[in-house]
Amino acid sequence: MTTWPTGRAPITSVPDIDLSSWDFWARPDEEREHAFRLLRDLDTPAFFAEPEINFAGTRGPGYHALVRHADILEASRTPEIFCSGDGGATNIPDLPAEFTEYFGSMINMDDPRHARLRRIVSRAFTPRMIRQFEADVEAAASRIVDDLLETGPGCDFVTEVAAKLPLKIICDMAGIPEKDYGFVFDRSNVILGATDPEYVGDPQGIAHALLTAAMELQQLVEDLAAHRTERPTGDLISSLVNANIDGERLTAQELASFFILLVVAGNETTRNAISSGMRLLTLNPGQRRLWLEDFEGRAPRAVEEIVRLAAPVNYMRRKVTRDHEMNGTRYRAGEKVLLFYWAANRDERVFADPLRFDITRDPNPHVGFGGPGPHFCLGAHLARREITVMFRELLRRVPRIEAGEPERLLSSFINGIKHMPCTF
Repeated sequence: MTTWPTGRAPITSVPDIDLSSWDFWARPDEEREHAFRLLRDLDTPAFFAEPEINFAGTRGPGYHALVRHADILEASRTPEIFCSGDGGATNIPDLPAEFTEYFGSMINMDDPRHARLRRIVSRAFTPRMIRQFEADVEAAASRIVDDLLETGPGCDFVTEVAAKLPLKIICDMAGIPEKDYGFVFDRSNVILGATDPEYVGDPQGIAHALLTAAMELQQLVEDLAAHRTERPTGDLISSLVNANIDGERLTAQELASFFILLVVAGNETTRNAISSGMRLLTLNPGQRRLWLEDFEGRAPRAVEEIVRLAAPVNYMRRKVTRDHEMNGTRYRAGEKVLLFYWAANRDERVFADPLRFDITRDPNPHVGFGGPGPHFCLGAHLARREITVMFRELLRRVPRIEAGEPERLLSSFINGIKHMPCTF
């Protein structure tokens, strides 16, 4: 029997697992890894009741948990069958209209709306624009390490290092002034950490907190957009408000919801990848030494391995549009499935010794940026760049830095680290 020193009854079999329970997501990684391994070994995906959420209305019918790599690849490649737009991709229950108004950007859409919005946004989110910010990424990482050395050991690695780089780059890309960085950071923490008592203390107040944070970010982008319409600059908001692709423009609501997606996802996910990477390097000193021997040569594979094990987004939801058989399982029209990327990245059928951190792993077909298909992460290139540059600065200038025990975010959606001490 496998046990962990948690004080809870250990998970020993599939009936002990409830992916809709907050208790499950509060358990240590080792317990969750064991649970997902049990689920991957089932002949067919397990089915779970939906969580009860006081602002989501009637409790839904439940969902299939896709935990195998092959299932997630196939569902991702067939969005016409496994759709994102019917009730939303980022939540298990179907949310009320006022929520989808704010949180209804591209990841919660299907074609043709998804293709139209991505086409407009992609013209502004070009490789040229990303390259324009590469020097800024290096300069920002250098300043962050300067501040770290001045502050000294014992500081919070998440807030003082990992969070600062993606926050600054996303804000600079959008043209958000430095005085508003803290505002964006706080609101993004609420939106993706609303189920954690640190960010929203009263469970009954989650709906109000989410909508308030979204409205405040919407007001920020509306103010920016009004200014950039009259006086465009080279930033992303200027490009988006003035984009005209074959006569198509973003509506004010489309701009606001994309902006919320940009600042929240672009900030939070990379922050957690950098934090997880630092913890992995601390726990695996041999891999750190290996990377230091040839940082540039090993960086691409090292970054992919960090993203694989970090898997900052635990899942995305899809709804079945018509009866369909996939890998021996029959799915009915209207049923929900959850694509558990975290579990797929540990699938023994695809990754040899999947819990081992190996910066030379090749191939590494992880789904840390989402599965293949139209919803693959638009910011993957930027995220890889930020992770590479941050660790180049850290390992070059603070080679003995180590991360302490992380304090994890209580969330089923985001695999996050809130705080983590560091020493050097």
